[in-house]
Amino acid sequence: MTNVAVIGSQWGDEGKGKVVDWLSERAHVVVRFQGGHNAGHTLVIDGVTYKLSLLPSGIVRPNKLSIIGNGVVIDPYALLSEIESVSKLGVIVTPENLRIAENAPLILPVHRKVDQMAEAIRGKGKIGTTGRGIGPAYEDKVARRAVRVCDLADPDLLREKIENLLVYNNALLQAAGAPPMNVDEILTPLLEVAPKILSFSTPVWLLLDKLKREGKRILFEGAQGIMLDVDHGTYPYVTSSNTLAGTATIGSGIGMGGIGYVLGITKAYTTRVGSGPFPTELTDAIGAKIGKIGNEFGTVTGRPRRCGWFDAVLVRQAVKICGITGIALTKLDILDGFETIKICVGYKHKGVLYDYLPASMKIQAEVEPIYEEMSGWSESTQGKRSWVDLPAQAIKYIRRIEELIECQVALLSTSPKREDTILVRDPFAD
Repeated sequence: MTNVAVIGSQWGDEGKGKVVDWLSERAHVVVRFQGGHNAGHTLVIDGVTYKLSLLPSGIVRPNKLSIIGNGVVIDPYALLSEIESVSKLGVIVTPENLRIAENAPLILPVHRKVDQMAEAIRGKGKIGTTGRGIGPAYEDKVARRAVRVCDLADPDLLREKIENLLVYNNALLQAAGAPPMNVDEILTPLLEVAPKILSFSTPVWLLLDKLKREGKRILFEGAQGIMLDVDHGTYPYVTSSNTLAGTATIGSGIGMGGIGYVLGITKAYTTRVGSGPFPTELTDAIGAKIGKIGNEFGTVTGRPRRCGWFDAVLVRQAVKICGITGIALTKLDILDGFETIKICVGYKHKGVLYDYLPASMKIQAEVEPIYEEMSGWSESTQGKRSWVDLPAQAIKYIRRIEELIECQVALLSTSPKREDTILVRDPFAD
């Protein structure tokens, strides 16, 4: 058996929540390793819908250990609010089934203010952040100013670290014309919630080493998608962390040998939330139709997602950069009934052809997609649980995607329900 990392292969929102939930039945442990509460996962289990942002998807499953790794930036108030929300749905969250890395950095109220002011200043050039403080929190982490979970145990040190952090962040707020924050308005409420957060705190790297030696199957759950990676994504319209599978080792402390299979979650078409380049975006009635049928609205923000045809160039690039072993193709059923379907097989820009997406911000914004057109299918794929029940033309579409992205389909999802999944190859058995 092997440990598995689940990664989004596009711009996020590929359906990772359902796939992670489906795989968690085979796993003992589910680990979040990057991002913050700017990314959301939606799970539908026995008719109950769970919307998770910080909590790993395994939290809704009994007898599973959920872990938030050091690579995650944690808003303590958002975390406690989320725990309260899922508790109302019957999910019991205790230190027995949730552990948090003691060295995970915290998102503080000043980070939210800085984030929102920065977006306002950018105006038309805004990145499209959720305004929840994720970027500024990561910035403080890299600049060695961060307040971490372990700091909550020492009030004097906590005050000192907040003071240091405010020197920089208050300067930004004042430059933007916003009032500065004082230490006590951050420290006082933080000390109130500190005991609750600290009850989940542990050296996660040490715990994972123990679990690995015990032969436990570990599932690493990524947030967002590869094309939002701060290094390899459509920079600067990206998130503030690395979203690749390699981050699972850094963001949890398990070490390079701890992951054996990388599952890339891939939507059967393409979507994006927020600003940034999107070569296959459809701004016509077809794009609107895909968005409506696919219920394409952000889990966290509620913002409508931009929709477009499947971009094989982009996903192939993701496969190679991330070392994806197999993909889980989701939302195939949304394409039911389309007379023709297009797949992007290349780009062109000022007479130059590209079989990859160049790093240049200007070229990314200006490339034109080169499409290959296929016949669609009229039969329904919704809820199918066997490969033989799929329409022939739908199978042709899947096979063509495999050829173009140079990676095989391991799982196929045909509805939001966890049971509507076709297993082609079990990642844990690889």
